Amino acid sequence: MRNIQRRIVLVTCLVGTMMPCAFPQGFTVPSPDRKIVLTFALKSLPAPYAPGERAYYEVSYQGRQVLADSPLGLKFANAPALDRDFVVSSSGLISHDSAWQDRINDNLRIRDHYNQLTVHLRERAAPHRRVDLIFRTYNSGVAFRYFLPRQAALGQFALAEEETGFYFAEKDSAFALNLGEFTTAYEAEFNPVSIDDIQPSSVIGLPLLIQAPDGPWMALTEADLEDYAGMYVGGAKGIPNALASKLAPLPEHPGEAVIAQTPKATPWRVIVINSQSGGLVDTTEDLVLDLNPPCALKDTSWIEPGKTAWDWWSGHYDTGVNFKPAMNTPTLEHYIQFAANHHLPYMLIDAGWAARSSQGGGWENADITHWNSDVDLPQILAFARQRHVKVLLWMHWKSVERQMSAAFPLFHQWGVAGVKVDFMNSDSQEMVNFYYRVAKAAARYHLVVDFHGAFKPTGMRRTYPNQLTREGVLGMEYSKSTYRCTPYHDVILPFTRMLAGPMDYTPGCFNNATKAQFRPREVNPMCQGTRAHQLAMYVVFFSPLQMLSDYPEIYDRHPGMAFLDQVPTVWDETRAVNGNPGKYVTLAREKGNRWYLGSMTNWTPHNLDIPLDFLGPGTYEAQIFADGPDAAEDAGSLSITKKRVKAGDHLSAYLAPGGGLAVIFTPVPES
Repeated sequence: MRNIQRRIVLVTCLVGTMMPCAFPQGFTVPSPDRKIVLTFALKSLPAPYAPGERAYYEVSYQGRQVLADSPLGLKFANAPALDRDFVVSSSGLISHDSAWQDRINDNLRIRDHYNQLTVHLRERAAPHRRVDLIFRTYNSGVAFRYFLPRQAALGQFALAEEETGFYFAEKDSAFALNLGEFTTAYEAEFNPVSIDDIQPSSVIGLPLLIQAPDGPWMALTEADLEDYAGMYVGGAKGIPNALASKLAPLPEHPGEAVIAQTPKATPWRVIVINSQSGGLVDTTEDLVLDLNPPCALKDTSWIEPGKTAWDWWSGHYDTGVNFKPAMNTPTLEHYIQFAANHHLPYMLIDAGWAARSSQGGGWENADITHWNSDVDLPQILAFARQRHVKVLLWMHWKSVERQMSAAFPLFHQWGVAGVKVDFMNSDSQEMVNFYYRVAKAAARYHLVVDFHGAFKPTGMRRTYPNQLTREGVLGMEYSKSTYRCTPYHDVILPFTRMLAGPMDYTPGCFNNATKAQFRPREVNPMCQGTRAHQLAMYVVFFSPLQMLSDYPEIYDRHPGMAFLDQVPTVWDETRAVNGNPGKYVTLAREKGNRWYLGSMTNWTPHNLDIPLDFLGPGTYEAQIFADGPDAAEDAGSLSITKKRVKAGDHLSAYLAPGGGLAVIFTPVPES
């Protein structure tokens, strides 16, 4: 990663240009294209708003108010709240326009273009504590954070909660992840609700997808979450169409969420706005990345994105092999050979390779500096090295916390390429800091990281790009034990969870089933939807480290592997072609001179007319992996055809119930 352009302009009060000035009604700062306007003011509002003069912000989009007066403030556990009776001591505005490159992303070039207003506030009464409010407006949305400068009146502190509100101007609808508690792995459904259906007691995880009536779409999330508690939202008591922030509490400190000292900045609170739901897919994660610090690593050349074989999903199942599938050396070497045959850079060895602790218990007590007697890890690593396959190792986070200082240098010595760290199930300040300790230590020993049992991404991978992916999603593993992972759920995820960043959904099931045929099972599991639906996930679901989750023989004996052999995991450009959350979605992504397209539907079949405007000049050969004519009865039915197309053409496709479409567009050389 590197900065390729930088321009910062200091701006004074220019009425009619940027309007950053203080007027009787407050401070106003528009986005660079002036479609989004954020206004800040100190004011007293009537009940049911809280009494006193307080800080409020509001947001409009294309002249329409989308967020009404929404409060700002901080509530301490050991001091009075910092939320009212302020004076503005000073303010300032800058305009920033730069760009940077990220080769481990779904867009190679990312523009960072915003106007920023900083308002310096001071309490009227003693002890005159100070807080800065920093607002940014981008063409794609707004972001703001609190900054507590170093000051004698406020040194070390314990923050109980933020008094940050998101008060929507109309009766909006949403797709909400109601987790119910703060100690979860973010593995639940995003359900359609009205904002008014969200209760003050609700614990709604982010991102939250919102739509105004006949109006724009919005996504609420956070960025640059470091040394702080993760944010959730619940209903704002007594205020219609309103949400209030909630912070994950510290496990050992009742009533406290963040323990820190000044100077201290909070994470960014982010609201992305677009007239189309697909526009959020195009812009949200890049905005989240922009709001994080640049790469902290001097050398990132060793970080390799790519696909990986994986031994866990199939449940120690295989056919036509001369060994008993299990967590043993022959099984792992078989998967490694499969990875080598298909030029996959990685093999992920999941739970069971490490030595069991003499203390007993589960995998949290495993000794990750030793392997068990059924797994000859030196032999396996040598076998993989000879075939140019890198090995990743799974481990429980408690083993990592206990043994990281010894294990990570040992992994580097062994030739291990990365770690999958699991079961954190929290985004308290303590656990957030654990993520950063892992990423930093892993980078020192050239280890890539995959976090499972994880909270949503907040852009950390810009700073530590060795953190390739994370879970934080109800993914395909749920098909082993439940009916919850459905095509309907799949076509909500691009507009919700995926907005935050890479998503390790673990696709690649080739044991495809219709809705009537599907049954959960742990060994040789099924998945709901068609083969083409699974192939399309490799384009629609972004993850720089992408699983091929099924067992080797099912890939080599069934059609569709030709697509998986070719599809990349990182991209130069991404375009949302069409989509409707919960109904269908189509994304196109470019890598090199090729374009790849993925389209998925819910259980309702769809006839899609897909414009190919994203293609460059010239003629392309389209290799089309589509639902077979009998895919409604045989979900594994796959049709593979080729045709020549060019920009301006349209591709017509029939998606069966739970169906999909995956296409590779390759330029045809001019004769």
